[in-house]
Amino acid sequence: MALYELKSLGLVCPFPLLEAKEKMEQLEKGDALKIEFDCTQGTEAIPRWAAEAGHEVTDYEQIGDAAWSITIVKR
Repeated sequence: MALYELKSLGLVCPFPLLEAKEKMEQLEKGDALKIEFDCTQGTEAIPRWAAEAGHEVTDYEQIGDAAWSITIVKR
């Protein structure tokens, strides 16, 4: 399993989600993608997309006052 990082801080919605989808397509099953973002809509949209796509959210936390980090494993 490899861990990849996607820093989407400063991008407005829906760009963090779009970038996450694009990056996830490039990964192998079992690889993890850690996404850092500060778009409040992404706090619901990114975990929902991951669940609907069948991926596993392994870590989700707030970093700072208005940013989040989520780690998703490709299934």
